[in-house]
Amino acid sequence: METRVEHPASDTSQHAGMTHGGHGDHVAQFRRLFWVMLVIAAPVVVFSDMMAMLLNYTLPALPFVAWISPVLGTVMYVWGGRPFLTGAVSELRSRKPGMMLLIALAISVAFLASWGASLGILDGQLDFWWELALLIVIMLLGHWIEMRSLAQTSSALDSLAALLPDEAERVDGDTTVTVSPSALVVGDVVVVRPGARVPADGDVTEGTADVDESMITGESRAVSRSVGAHVVAGTVATDNALRVRITAIGDDTALAGIQRLVTEAQGSTSRAQRLADTAAGWLFWFALGSAAITAVVWMLVGSPNDAVIRTVTVLVIACPHALGLAIPLVVSIATERAAKGGVLIKDRLALEGMRTVSSVLFDKTGTLTMGEPVVSKVAAVGDVSEAELLQWAAAAEGDSEHPLARAIVAAAGARSLTVARVTDFQSSTAIGVSGTVDGSTISVGGPGMLGSHDARPLAETADWERDGDIILHVLRDGTVVGAIGLADEIRPESRQAVDGLHALGIQVVMITGDAAAVAQTVATELGIDRVFAGVRPEDKAAKVSELQAEGHRVAMVGDGVNDAPALAQADVGIAIGAGTDVAIASAGVILVSDDPRSVLSVVELSRKSYAKMKQNLWWAAGYNLLSVPLAAGVLAPIGFILPMAVGALLMSASTIVVALNAQLLRRLDLRAESSTAAILDSPRAHTRKAQ
Repeated sequence: METRVEHPASDTSQHAGMTHGGHGDHVAQFRRLFWVMLVIAAPVVVFSDMMAMLLNYTLPALPFVAWISPVLGTVMYVWGGRPFLTGAVSELRSRKPGMMLLIALAISVAFLASWGASLGILDGQLDFWWELALLIVIMLLGHWIEMRSLAQTSSALDSLAALLPDEAERVDGDTTVTVSPSALVVGDVVVVRPGARVPADGDVTEGTADVDESMITGESRAVSRSVGAHVVAGTVATDNALRVRITAIGDDTALAGIQRLVTEAQGSTSRAQRLADTAAGWLFWFALGSAAITAVVWMLVGSPNDAVIRTVTVLVIACPHALGLAIPLVVSIATERAAKGGVLIKDRLALEGMRTVSSVLFDKTGTLTMGEPVVSKVAAVGDVSEAELLQWAAAAEGDSEHPLARAIVAAAGARSLTVARVTDFQSSTAIGVSGTVDGSTISVGGPGMLGSHDARPLAETADWERDGDIILHVLRDGTVVGAIGLADEIRPESRQAVDGLHALGIQVVMITGDAAAVAQTVATELGIDRVFAGVRPEDKAAKVSELQAEGHRVAMVGDGVNDAPALAQADVGIAIGAGTDVAIASAGVILVSDDPRSVLSVVELSRKSYAKMKQNLWWAAGYNLLSVPLAAGVLAPIGFILPMAVGALLMSASTIVVALNAQLLRRLDLRAESSTAAILDSPRAHTRKAQ
């Protein structure tokens, strides 16, 4: 096969519209500015009269030495202080005073006082050039760390953008053409070679391969995809080549949809964030009031010099920088970690609310179960074996497209049974199918089929019926030779999901439109606490309201259109398996995979991130509330006065502590299997088992 390369001239950057360089640009700016200011700060500090006196060294007796600190200090104020000064102007214009205004006020007071001292207008003790230099350098260091942390929280989006390959091999007749993925259109067929990424969403038209979908779903095991299966952009064919017909491109792909959800989540304002913003606003007025009182008191009991020193220190200490960083950093990191674990937080309020949920309501079909029938029981009559019965039934159902027929054929295939070809195939609605297999007439059907042959059901099927199984009888030449029971297969992960929720002290409820017998069978097997059976789709939201009326905070987990009203009614709506568009629109949390254990990941993330928020809020606000009185000089009567430089160091240390504490969330492994194992192995799980 011939291969040629084709690159559209206009496509200079495949990911141009998908990368997020804003925070990265700020990181580079603050990094450069910090190092430049650090270099300039060195001579400012070294040639400062105050520093020479403190460290007991003598400055050179040269005329220009006295002007080194003022000149370079002015450069630092204008250049290094510019981000804070421009930020202060923006806050004043928007009438929303905050941390930038406080920083600008502090460095401006220090700058003016230092020039006054250098020119002989003010007392020489107000020579703050070294402190101004240290303050600007420390503030820039804090902002650099902040911007770097915020840039890291956007890495989920950058990682998603990087999942798309730079090139795609489009089939063009008997050749393949190497093009940019942006040049693909719906209907194109592309070749995905072993180890290569799928360039756009599509359906497999040729080949079978194990596809690594972990970057999209969070599942660690590769999934087999063959002809007819759907694959999504960014996943990897691990072992064999595939041919894929493109069904969605650009913004219509699943990957783009995930990016939009992550962007919405990172941009949404949470209740905790609003609390932090309110606290920062109050802290500004607290700082301003404290500074004013400090100035007045020290003017009365001390000197103007003391008043300026104490006032500047108060303004530095009271900066709410750490408080402003406390909440958004935690939520952004939590959102990113969730996305990497296959959990998409569409609404941050949903993430916060999940920690207080007391009842999780699961839709049964497609959520706790596979949503497809499987053969669960086989009974043969006389000398007919179960294998023969399945062979005949699979042969008779071979030409049928009914889900029950596919389940029987699949069961025969799973047992490696040889299935004969059916002839004279006939299908009757509400009756069943029949055909000639190996010279005999084989019929497979329900009660209608038995009635048409005046046959009676097998006695053992009475128990099957009580279990809620679908029962089909098999007849050979008009005589019943056996029966097959089919049930909606329970997901293997569902039991662990229920056990994990119980370990967390959460009630598990199941809701379904199936009959009570079917629902109770599933509930008993999984250990579910409560069941709503026979519920019509339009009544599901009412059942959510019923639980809420009992005092429960409810999380609803569903995947279908008929779940949308209930998802919207619940305190937290969770769409599982990416669900339908309607379900996703109604949910606050989307689980990319079909694994119900991912609900445990959401609960754990909610609880851990809330704990980090509280820790950061207490550290940031508590630090300020305790430090401001010290900066004002309340302990001056006993001889303790907090130096301005120490105040600046402590303030920046507070910011760094908050940032590092939030970074600890990155250690969370939110893959479904990892979260489940951590919960089930925890002491609280063992305590509940003992009870």
